Amino acid sequence: MSDIAIPADPSPLHSSIVTEVARRRTFAIISHPDAGKTTLTEKLLLFGGAINLAGQVKAKGERRNTRSDWMKIERDRGISVVTSVMTFEFEGLVFNLLDTPGHEDFSEDTYRTLTAVDSAVMVIDAAKGIEARTRKLFEVCRLRDIPIITFINKMDRESRDTFDLLDEIEKTLALDTTPMTWPVGRGRDFLGTYDIGTGGIRLLEGGGAKTGAAQQIDIAELAGRGNLDVAEVKEELALVSEACKPFDLEAFREGHLTPVYFGSALRNFGVGDLLEGLGKFAPPPRAQDSNLRKVEADEKGMTAFVFKIQANMDPNHRDRIAFARLCSGKLTRGMKAKLVRTGKNMSLSSPQFFFAQDRALADEAFAGDVVGIPNHGTLRIGDTLSEGEDITFVGVPSFAPEIVRRVRLKDAMKAKKLKEALQQMSEEGVVQVFRPRDGAPALVGVVGSLQLDVLKARLDAEYQLPVDFEVSEFQLARWISSDDPKKLNAFVAANGSGVADDVDGDPVYLAKNEFYLGYTRERAEGIVFSAIKDVKKKG
Repeated sequence: MSDIAIPADPSPLHSSIVTEVARRRTFAIISHPDAGKTTLTEKLLLFGGAINLAGQVKAKGERRNTRSDWMKIERDRGISVVTSVMTFEFEGLVFNLLDTPGHEDFSEDTYRTLTAVDSAVMVIDAAKGIEARTRKLFEVCRLRDIPIITFINKMDRESRDTFDLLDEIEKTLALDTTPMTWPVGRGRDFLGTYDIGTGGIRLLEGGGAKTGAAQQIDIAELAGRGNLDVAEVKEELALVSEACKPFDLEAFREGHLTPVYFGSALRNFGVGDLLEGLGKFAPPPRAQDSNLRKVEADEKGMTAFVFKIQANMDPNHRDRIAFARLCSGKLTRGMKAKLVRTGKNMSLSSPQFFFAQDRALADEAFAGDVVGIPNHGTLRIGDTLSEGEDITFVGVPSFAPEIVRRVRLKDAMKAKKLKEALQQMSEEGVVQVFRPRDGAPALVGVVGSLQLDVLKARLDAEYQLPVDFEVSEFQLARWISSDDPKKLNAFVAANGSGVADDVDGDPVYLAKNEFYLGYTRERAEGIVFSAIKDVKKKG
C-alpha cells in the first residue's frame, strides 16, 4: 500500500466546510421521565437566545406548556412524545439539540434520534440516581460509542449523597466519572457549586444564569449560611481531588468517562457550566458508517440521512417535514440531491432550521446540522441523500411491535381517508401499519400503549377520523425474507391470512403468540424471521 500522502483539497469551499463543521455540536438529552429534561432543554435554549423567556414547567396537575413540547397530548400530559430539533448559537459555536421522547413507549423514535447525534447529555435526578429508562438509553449510546456528559439535576431539593451518586454511575453504567463542578451543600442548604478546575464558587443566590467566571471566594466565608457544614465541604473536595480521575478528553470521546456537572435546571443554575462543557469537550460531527465506506464530515460532497418524519407540525398548512442529519459537506438552498433509494434527484428548495416551534429557511447548512425538508411523501425514515454517490447510511432500524391492534373506524364512509392517514402515520414512524394480504382491515403495531393514545388523538385532531382499537387475533409481527424467492412465495401462499405488507411493501408474518411463532419458524425451512428491520433492506 502506498504511503504517499494525498494533499488536502485546498479550495475555498472545502476550507469553509472544515471551519464550519468544527463549530458544530449535535447532541441529545437522555433521561428517565421527570428528571427535568424538558426544563433543561428550555434553559439551554434561553442561553442560546433561541427563546426569550423560558416557559415555566408548572406544578403537578397543571398543564405544562413548553417550547419543545408542541403537540396537544404532550401539553395535556406534561410529557415529550415526539422528537424536537432546536438549533442555536452560543459563544461562536452552533448547537443542534435533539430533544427525545422521555416515555419508554416511544423508544423506537428515541433510538433513531440517537443515530443522528455525536454526544449526549444524561440528566439524573439527584434524589433518585440512575433509573431504568436512563440505563436503557445509556446502553443505546454505548452501542454507538456516543460520549456522555452528565448533569445531576435538582440539587436544590432533597438529594442523595453526592459520592453515592457518582459511585452508582460508575458501578451501574461501568463509566468513570470526573466531577467538573461540586455542590456546596444540598437540598435547602444548596448554596452553589465549586469549580474544580478554577477553584471559584458560583452562588445560587446570584442566579447562576450566566457563564461568567465564578467568584473566587474561600469556602470559609460561607460559614453561617443556612446549615452549611464548611468542614464537610472541604473534606469532600479533598476526597474529590484524591479519589476522582482527572478529566481525560480521549477517554470521554471514546465513551469510557463522563464529566459531571451539578445544578438546578428549574432555577437556571449550572446550565451555563454544562453548555460551556459541551462546547469545550463534545466532539464536532463524527464520521458516519455507510454500506460502502465511512463518510468523513469534512468531505466536499453533501450527504445526509433521514431519521425522523413529522407531519402537521403546522396544522394550518398540513405540512410534512423530514428531519435529515447532514453527514458531510454543505447543503445549499435550491441544490439538487439524489434520493438514493429511488435513484431520482429532488430539489432542496426550502430546507429549514428549527428553533422549537419556530422555523427559518436554511440558506446553507453543514455536516452536523439537522434540517427539515418539506415533502409530500417522497422521503422516508432511513433515506439517504447525496450529491450523486450511491451510498446508504446504515443503522436506522425498525423494531417489531409489542402490541398489535385492529383499527375500528366509527364512520365506514371514511375508509379511504383512514387508509391515507395510516399510510402517512406509518411513514412518520408514529405506528407501524400492516395490511393483511387476504384483504382484512389494517392492523397497527406499537411498542407501547401510549402510542395508541397518540395515534387516536392525532387521527381525530388532524384528519377528523374518530377511531377505536380492537384486540387482534395476532400478537406478534416478524419480517420474513429468504435467499430463495420460490420458498418465500410458497410460505406466503401457505400462510395467507397470517401474512401482511408493511409500509414499504415488505412481507410480515403475523403470529397469534410465541408458541405459534416458534412452531411456524421450525417448519419454515429457508425463511428468516426478523424482529429488527434495518434500513438497508428498504427500497
